[in-house]
Amino acid sequence: MLFFIQFLIVLFCILVGAQVGGIGLGVFGGIGLAVLTFGFGLQPTSPPIDVMLMIMAVISAAAAMQASGGLDYMIKIATRILRRNPKHITFIAPAVTYLFTVLAGTGHVAYSVLPVIAEVSRRNGIRPERPLSMAVIASQFAIIASPIAAAVTATVTYLEPQSIHLGTILMVTVPSTILGIGLACVFVNKMGKELKDDPAYQKRLQDPEYAASLQQEEQSTAEDTPTSSTAKISLAIFLLAAVIVVIMGAIPSLRPTFGEVGKMKPLGMAHTIEIVMLSAGALILLICKPDNHAVTKGAVFHAGMRAVIAVFGIAWLGDTLMQGHLDMVKETMSGLVQTAPWTFAFALFVLSVLVNSQGATVATLFPVAIQLGVPAPIIIGTFVAVNGYFFIPNYGPIIASIDFDTTGTTKIGKYIFNHSFMIPGLLSMAFSLVFGLLFANMLL
Repeated sequence: MLFFIQFLIVLFCILVGAQVGGIGLGVFGGIGLAVLTFGFGLQPTSPPIDVMLMIMAVISAAAAMQASGGLDYMIKIATRILRRNPKHITFIAPAVTYLFTVLAGTGHVAYSVLPVIAEVSRRNGIRPERPLSMAVIASQFAIIASPIAAAVTATVTYLEPQSIHLGTILMVTVPSTILGIGLACVFVNKMGKELKDDPAYQKRLQDPEYAASLQQEEQSTAEDTPTSSTAKISLAIFLLAAVIVVIMGAIPSLRPTFGEVGKMKPLGMAHTIEIVMLSAGALILLICKPDNHAVTKGAVFHAGMRAVIAVFGIAWLGDTLMQGHLDMVKETMSGLVQTAPWTFAFALFVLSVLVNSQGATVATLFPVAIQLGVPAPIIIGTFVAVNGYFFIPNYGPIIASIDFDTTGTTKIGKYIFNHSFMIPGLLSMAFSLVFGLLFANMLL
């Protein structure tokens, strides 16, 4: 009962913060922490520092690129490509974030493309909620298709004694997630009203200040507007940094190793992303020489900083709640698995929602499933269920994409759970589970 009371407090803070808007989502997380800590005596966990720093590093480079004209140039190129059939962005965007995550081993690389997806969609009259929601979901689901992701390496460790190796796992997870996400895109491509028919967006257009900002952006990226060399250079530096992150994620040997002799480990991807992106921002400032004031005044910088504050408050709040009741959560999930092995997918999903970590979900429940004799095809076939991040909208890329969508179509709903990512996430999960169990039973 105490857990559910505290859980309702967390949901209330998310609801009120989302309604307030701006930095509200983050600062109301602070109120929730105050209630849980001083009122209920829960010990606060460590804030999600690496997630916040990754966002800040990527946003620093992206904001410098925007001030140099690189973002406008990127949008111009993408607009030319999408004009032939702009509806394809709902399929192209998740394909890009899926590939980035597979190669980098973390879904946080999606931050670099979210502002571009939002702007390209809006300028082509497409509801940004569609490609943004699917791009974020794809970046999550691709974790189980990445050979370097912590969740996958942990799974290999648990299943190798049963002669199930990495190749077998990927033969199930890669096609099941691609097909599942692809089918979900077909449905999401029709989700919500078109921008021209959306009353909330049309109301925004009536705001003179908002309409003027859109008009200014359109003029700056008109097809006949010449592109400066600094814009091209800034874009090249930013994209090169993104490619370097992906390559270093795919080939860990390229990263420096640290630790004791015999226990050397490569530099973590969080620090790799932070170093590479900060360096990219520095190079853009040195070579392209944008106006320093323009860097911090741009829409990308403002949206990114709002995302940092939101992650700071809400993610910290949610983690504090879960860690305070971790033993109870583990016991409940173990009981579900003992009752019926087929409920393993549900147990994975619920635990991933609560702990916000695919790796932690695997480490908690996979050993339990193996001890209880859950068949390997069920374990691997339901592996995708560890991606329950989207259920409660406190995941970094979810918050960031809401801030990047200036049309307001990507949002947290009035009742929290009716947010923009719920239907895309549930559809992707259902389709991926069906294909996962099918392929697992065929191959094992």
